[in-house]
Amino acid sequence: MMPSLDDGALDQLFRTARTYNGYVDKPVEEDQLRAIWDLMKMGPTSANMLPARIVWCVSGEAKARLASCASAKNGPKIVKAPVTAIIGMDIDFHEQLPEFFPHDQTAKSWFPDPEVRKVHALRNSSLQGGYFIMAARALGLDTGPMSGFDNARVDELFFAGTSVKSNFISTLGYGDPSTIFARSPRPAFERFNRIL
Repeated sequence: MMPSLDDGALDQLFRTARTYNGYVDKPVEEDQLRAIWDLMKMGPTSANMLPARIVWCVSGEAKARLASCASAKNGPKIVKAPVTAIIGMDIDFHEQLPEFFPHDQTAKSWFPDPEVRKVHALRNSSLQGGYFIMAARALGLDTGPMSGFDNARVDELFFAGTSVKSNFISTLGYGDPSTIFARSPRPAFERFNRIL
């Protein structure tokens, strides 16, 4: 049985962690991006389908291209962040199932319908996006996940000619506390939960 994490770890991952709108002037290195992936890939997905595909926008050119697809409020955040990640989802994830789910070689045949695959890709890449956030926090980094962008345009600029579609984007770096506001409300258990 695994021990519970201590309060410091729980604070870092959940209780005092925040979504940042800006970052201090400190770079994020490629080995940190690889470390995030190496943690997040371990999180569970249905049939180990692992549909997330990430484009890490590090260069000024890549961030400017991505910012051109974003809302007026989100564009500057993307450009100023050390890194902005596009969390994509491979609609044809099933092609990889013989490798990723080797103990059942029929798994690829479970997903003949592209519309069904889209639902699974969205659900499971969203899970992986959550793991991305937690992995970044565990490694001492902060994130700014966001919608507020033109998915079709992002897909055209970053995923053309592939079966990958964008899910959401997230800035990444060392958060600047001056860019956040007071934490928004979080409801008590009783409000949105039932035990049956």
